[in-house]
Amino acid sequence: MMRRYRRLNKQEAELDITSFMNLMIVLVPVLLLSLVFSQVRILNLQLPISAEIENEQVTDEAKILELVINKVGFTLNYPSGILLKTFNKTEQGYNYSLLSKYLQDLKFTFQQKNIKKNDILILIAPDVDYQTIVSTMDIVRSFPSVVAANLVDAELFPQISLGDAPELDLPSEKDVVEEKNENGGKL
Repeated sequence: MMRRYRRLNKQEAELDITSFMNLMIVLVPVLLLSLVFSQVRILNLQLPISAEIENEQVTDEAKILELVINKVGFTLNYPSGILLKTFNKTEQGYNYSLLSKYLQDLKFTFQQKNIKKNDILILIAPDVDYQTIVSTMDIVRSFPSVVAANLVDAELFPQISLGDAPELDLPSEKDVVEEKNENGGKL
């Protein structure tokens, strides 16, 4: 028997890339737009000055400006440990605008006395959340100001050091109840 070979018509298959091109037309702009939203910001921090070095230098420039953040609010100390101003937490949260205004006035006072102060030590209580820390760092670093009809960030205290806040001496719930019972129900 003789085998019959049929000659197969060999045609080259066409590649249909229209769906792939449609995907690329949509995907490329989406990826380019998402790059703007995924920027990484770096915050430079300084190491706090040790107590030994602090005691050796007693000039105004070496005095440490401290900002304590705890669940009650902000406490500003200058020099270290000496109360300058407190900013209590309100129902809306921490009072960043009042803190910014006070730091602007303080920076102006330093400039009038020829004190070149651009560092601050932020002491943070363990129960303070991350967003509060970052927002506070932004507030103490600079403030928006108008210069020659342009909005710019004016410098406040850009050299930021972080540390642990001292324990807050608030009366416990048990102490308040005991004091209330001793006073006959009155505080």
